[in-house]
Amino acid sequence: MIENDTIAAVASGVGGAVTLIRVSGGGAIAAGDRIFRGVRGRRLADARGFTILYGTIRDGETVVDEVLVSVFRAPHSYTGEDMIEVSCHASAYIQREVMRLLVESGVRTAQPGEFTLRAFLAGKMDLSQAEAVADMIAADNRAAHALAYEQMRGGYSDEFGQLRGRLLELVSLVELELDFGEEDVEFADRTQLLDVLSSVGQRVDRLIASFGLGNVLKNGVPVAIVGVPNVGKSTLLNTLLCEEKALVSDIAGTTRDVIEDTLNIDGVTFRFIDTAGIRRTDDPLESLGIERTFDRIGRALVILLLTDARDSVDDIYAQYASLSFKAGQRIALILNKCDCLPDEELRQKRERLSSKIPHLVLPLSAKRQINLDELTDFLKRSVDSETLNGDRIVVFNSRHHEILLRAREALQRAREGIESGLAGDLLAQDIREVLHCIGLITGEITTDDILGSIFSKFCIGK
Repeated sequence: MIENDTIAAVASGVGGAVTLIRVSGGGAIAAGDRIFRGVRGRRLADARGFTILYGTIRDGETVVDEVLVSVFRAPHSYTGEDMIEVSCHASAYIQREVMRLLVESGVRTAQPGEFTLRAFLAGKMDLSQAEAVADMIAADNRAAHALAYEQMRGGYSDEFGQLRGRLLELVSLVELELDFGEEDVEFADRTQLLDVLSSVGQRVDRLIASFGLGNVLKNGVPVAIVGVPNVGKSTLLNTLLCEEKALVSDIAGTTRDVIEDTLNIDGVTFRFIDTAGIRRTDDPLESLGIERTFDRIGRALVILLLTDARDSVDDIYAQYASLSFKAGQRIALILNKCDCLPDEELRQKRERLSSKIPHLVLPLSAKRQINLDELTDFLKRSVDSETLNGDRIVVFNSRHHEILLRAREALQRAREGIESGLAGDLLAQDIREVLHCIGLITGEITTDDILGSIFSKFCIGK
């Protein structure tokens, strides 16, 4: 995949009025001049970097399109190579013709992610920043965009650069001791060494812990809507989405499978999951749906437990107590159909339940849209927005998470080695393993197989 010839690809998405065709490599400008004729005879070869020329793309004397061509000179380009970008009309025919003429001029079609791969190889960005480019393109909400942008602008690089610097200093002192093994000299104070490893370990632990948040923000916050049959789960889903997504019926057990859809609230995507009503049943199909309900409860970050406000406090509490929740899950007990009760009776019922349940108890009418704003506020509070708006680094890449877990294990071995008086050569090996893990994330240590796996997931043209 790693080649040095000149490449080209359509870099813009489908639709729109204008298409961008990107060309990069040592022969990019010369290939452009073979098919481009600028006004007043201007040539791309004579243009300075960061210059835009107006003219036509021609097949011989036949005009294919009127275009703008941007010129970038190495090393001041996205890839670090000479580059041109052709802005032409977004006709499928024009795109094909321009690409054909470029190929006939000695350019080949780029592989997925090849432009960003070249940027990485040229030192324009590290590997974590390169991966963030794909995440920026794929981001469909403000939260995912914020995570990818922080990584792309070097947030990861700064964090791991600091970790790497401290570890390099440590391992150098430990390895220096090996040269004086017969003299029993210690250049690295073991107490100080343990303190530094513990500090680095805490930072790695924090990065690992952030993956839970980063993963749900990237893929959408899972919200499970659960409860007994006919309590209004499907009505709530339809109300939140402003469409008839789920079938609503007075017949118990109508929802037999999991129904999902997404909603963007203040830049964060929430994945709402309408589940089958929880009850005893002999219907095998409904039973399967209820099994899936419990599975989704276990995997959800937010759980909206819908109950009928007309039920007794004991019955509502029994529904709550019948479910098992995990640490960190955000729970809201919803008293649906609250419009069917007198205000004073509803207030007393809410107070009694709030004294028994350590979660939000919210009266609501999904049908009449009463207190939907309070529900929306609860959903927004369920996400750690301070992390998004602050300077904390959040891990959302599964590859990085797996590597950090390996680094934590090596750090733990190194700390245990110091406490047990482990020999310097074995101690240095564990610290080197942590450095190796950091290098795998930033790209200081990599292979063609790793690069191929990462960049093959990019879109062509990026």
